[in-house]
Amino acid sequence: MNRREFLATSVVGVAATSIAGGSQGTGDTTQRQFFEWRQYHLRTGTPKNLVGDFYKNVGIAAMNRIGIKTVGVFNSVYGPSQPTLHVLLVHDSLDSVVNASAKLLADPEVREKGASFIDATLSDPAYVRWESSLMAAFTGMPKIEPPQFKERIFELRIYEGHSVKANKKKIEMFNEGGEIGIFRKTGFSPVLYGETIIGQSLPNLTYMLAFKDLADRDQKWQVFGNDPDWKALSADPAYRDTVSNITDIILRPTGYSQI
Repeated sequence: MNRREFLATSVVGVAATSIAGGSQGTGDTTQRQFFEWRQYHLRTGTPKNLVGDFYKNVGIAAMNRIGIKTVGVFNSVYGPSQPTLHVLLVHDSLDSVVNASAKLLADPEVREKGASFIDATLSDPAYVRWESSLMAAFTGMPKIEPPQFKERIFELRIYEGHSVKANKKKIEMFNEGGEIGIFRKTGFSPVLYGETIIGQSLPNLTYMLAFKDLADRDQKWQVFGNDPDWKALSADPAYRDTVSNITDIILRPTGYSQI
């Protein structure tokens, strides 16, 4: 077995185990999408943005060609220290996750037009580092739902659990307890819900919401907090003590983002 086959087998095995454990009797999970979330840590003080330029001019179109039909690129408004560029890749299969990089590097247009990014030197790198996580979509919302309004911001919320069991229980609260439905009923525009399979701060789940602006966000959260169905669900002892830490990030899409 070569290195690529080993990596592919490892990723698929971990993902399959996690998905099987989180399906909670919902049946076939083959239609669930996978969300790859990347955080590029850029160099401070440099006028160049080789990462953003690559995605804008080359990367997104190339990714669309190999089957990654939706690519989101965001800047932080509130959250991690700058400069950081956030990228969301939406995959329809684990095969797409495993083979995307090889397919991109085999694309002549990517190699030619993206040379300044791909062939960046040690003395002049495109970024300091990038970190990533891989999520499997919740069964209650198996595919991404980009917002339809033009002016928008996003809220990314990461819920950590103190144990795998607690994290699965919180996912159940969304899928089967009705939390996703309460979000929709109270006027939210959910973009994605995902169980993190590989990444940092495990175990956790991540979800993204879209708003027109911060005032819209504040108003919707107030409505949600006062909703009687939410009050009843949040008081259910079956879902008590399932979240140990919450990370909240406000993002603004770049002009070329597909989300």
